[in-house]
Amino acid sequence: MESTTVKLYSLNYSDVKTYLAALLFIIGNILFPQFFHLIPQGGITWLPIYFFTLIGAAKYGWKVGLLTAVLSPVINSLLFGMPMPVALPAILLKSVLLAMTAGWASQHFGRISIPVLAGVVLAYQTVGTLGEWIYNGNFYSAIQDFRIGIPGMCLQVFGGFFFIRYLIRK
Repeated sequence: MESTTVKLYSLNYSDVKTYLAALLFIIGNILFPQFFHLIPQGGITWLPIYFFTLIGAAKYGWKVGLLTAVLSPVINSLLFGMPMPVALPAILLKSVLLAMTAGWASQHFGRISIPVLAGVVLAYQTVGTLGEWIYNGNFYSAIQDFRIGIPGMCLQVFGGFFFIRYLIRK
């Protein structure tokens, strides 16, 4: 498997660059879902709310990822009603898990590869699904991403790899 060395930035909350980077990824997480919501079942199939959280955390660290993970779903819910408020806790749980896992993985491995991203996506989805099941008590609902969202998880892995490797390599 091909991997790419990522120039990592460990930005702190006292650094303005942290907020500027997070703002760009939040904007991406606002626009990207709007595009996918034009497709029937696009949100639950393609899981677009997580895409730029993965990119932000992998490239700029867990702090940028965490800002993106929390603010993106909340802003989307307030502006567009998606995710619906009832689904917001589960989406926030998965988003935060994604930010922390992606930030840790890129720091730990110092490289981005398809297996690393696949591991990140599988880890946050598995733990997030268990958390959602505990929260709402409905296993069938909790495994929705594994039943319907496989294309979205693949988009995160392969699209995330491509985006990091070719578009923000510096």
